[in-house]
Amino acid sequence: MIVADTNLVAYSVIPGPHDSDVERVRAADRRWVAPQLLRSELLNVVAKYVVTGRIDRDDGLRTFRRGMSFVALSEKVTEPSAVLNLCQSTGCSSYDAEFVCLARELGLQLVTADQEVLKAFPDVAVSFSAFAQS
Repeated sequence: MIVADTNLVAYSVIPGPHDSDVERVRAADRRWVAPQLLRSELLNVVAKYVVTGRIDRDDGLRTFRRGMSFVALSEKVTEPSAVLNLCQSTGCSSYDAEFVCLARELGLQLVTADQEVLKAFPDVAVSFSAFAQS
């Protein structure tokens, strides 16, 4: 099981340059978990595609639902002080800190393409390609 960040889920349902890496991640581990925040973040990504006309509303809704079907949302509520501590010590966003906190709480790897997260949290964050090769 892995903690999947928003870009991993989005790249799983929106075609692009990361397709082969995402396929390898899914082949290596199909059990994905994420904080509740993922729902809003994924919806925001899809909304940007709809608003800019890259996909229509109905395709956006299907894309969102398909992405959500890949991941279980954790019932764990992240302690705000833990999130703020990470933000203060690394300068990361509270959104990124939510995913990191969940990964640490569950003892799982956070699979991401976010270079800042990979650099700030080498103890839990791993890139798509590194995870697929492990």
